[in-house]
Amino acid sequence: MPDKRLIQVSKLMSLILRHKPDQFGLVLDPEGFVTIEDVISALRKVIPDASIDDVRRVVELIEPDKARFTIAGIDIRANYGHSLSERIKQVRVVPPDVLLHGTSETVASTIRREGIRPMGRQYVHLTTIRDLAVRVGARHGRSRVLEVNAVLASQQGVAFYRANDSFWLADFVPPDFIR
Repeated sequence: MPDKRLIQVSKLMSLILRHKPDQFGLVLDPEGFVTIEDVISALRKVIPDASIDDVRRVVELIEPDKARFTIAGIDIRANYGHSLSERIKQVRVVPPDVLLHGTSETVASTIRREGIRPMGRQYVHLTTIRDLAVRVGARHGRSRVLEVNAVLASQQGVAFYRANDSFWLADFVPPDFIR
């Protein structure tokens, strides 16, 4: 289990890279990247002794199956979950046959009727990992996992993007492709 400090750094990194970079004086590039050095400076506004080691440990140790962040050379980005007004650019790809969406039992019937919307995020989050979908759905009550016929949806014009090895993204998934 990660220590409290790493969890604090992880949550602050999510705030900085997913939701409020401007509040910390950062400007993300179109793909959501910023230098690690700039992120460390932003972290130090709240955690004075934050270090590159903290950032690397968060990327490697905090729920690694969710792969929230990517380090590329001297840059870092959040892979998904952005609520910024300016959309993070993703590359459209062909998805696997079936993707899973974890949600709560209380909203599953609404989703089956109206489709999967990104709500306060830029994209809908999907996965191929059932256990991960169950955990995501359990954040708001009893979990329900919905299956998306992603290959058919893609053939019918739904755009899919790959955030990382665990998560796939979509703009919107119409109800016709959900079971």
